Amino acid sequence: MTAVFYRWNEWLGKRMFLLVLSAMALGFYLKAPDTPTLRAAVIVFFAYMTFITALSTSFHQFVKILRRPAAPVWILVLVHGVTPLVAWLAGLIFYPNDLSIRMGYLVGASIPIGVTSLLWTALVKGNTSVSLVAITLDTLIAPVFLPLFFRVFIGQTVQIDYLKMVLELLAMITLPSLIGMALHDWSEGRLAGFAKGIGGITSKLAFFGVIFINASLVLSELTFDLSLVKALLVTLGVSTSGYFIGYLGSFALRERSPEMIMTMIYNVGMRNIATGLVLALAYFPPTAAIPIITSMLYQQPLAAIIPHIYKPAAAEKRPGH
Repeated sequence: MTAVFYRWNEWLGKRMFLLVLSAMALGFYLKAPDTPTLRAAVIVFFAYMTFITALSTSFHQFVKILRRPAAPVWILVLVHGVTPLVAWLAGLIFYPNDLSIRMGYLVGASIPIGVTSLLWTALVKGNTSVSLVAITLDTLIAPVFLPLFFRVFIGQTVQIDYLKMVLELLAMITLPSLIGMALHDWSEGRLAGFAKGIGGITSKLAFFGVIFINASLVLSELTFDLSLVKALLVTLGVSTSGYFIGYLGSFALRERSPEMIMTMIYNVGMRNIATGLVLALAYFPPTAAIPIITSMLYQQPLAAIIPHIYKPAAAEKRPGH
């Protein structure tokens, strides 16, 4: 029976693109009520996904990377230094007379790394320890960094309940990750088999649930017109550039292995869009949410396409090919 679950998990892993599109299509078709229970379910699903992923990660390896955090710190430099600059420039070029839209692109690019980047890193067999350290460090600097960042770029002091945000991120990432890694070492890696079988299947179903809920809450708010078409095209370019910046950033690594290239791509390219929506809707003009809402349409599908684009390129570089 274990072998059956393992095959099912592999089958789902190879079809994540269809899983993502199905969840988004279902979310667009079915309107879910925006309730505290539903938002709490997203946190629980995220925590479970992180826990299952961490079961395949050694705590010893995590601590080793934490002691030499060059790669995670480089990821954060790209996330909070380069990608926001690119997004702001895109806003200046395409929306020179619309400050709120430009703010939306800036908010979308400067928010913390998306938790789902850890799941994608695991799916493509990247370095989950580096990903986990980068996400955890980003969680810790967010309360100090984001208000300062917005004040410098926009000249507006943003007052946010960052304690609540950090506690939620800690609940989604740090605690389940520490528990999962501790259980990995305690079981001497045996629980990794569970993560590759029924645990992997259920975590992908949780992933489906997260995308469905967010899509249901956001997609129904969009009004299709020419201005939205323009926003969709600009956002596609900005979203794609995030992944590409991660790829280019991998050239600066001392050890540029395939697993580290994929780790860079996903951790630099993906953002916690739910956090971005909260910021945009609560502290900026309503139109500032448009770039963030439209980015949600691209982030997961682009993430699902990347392995199909990079894998052929990687195969061509192997000796004997």
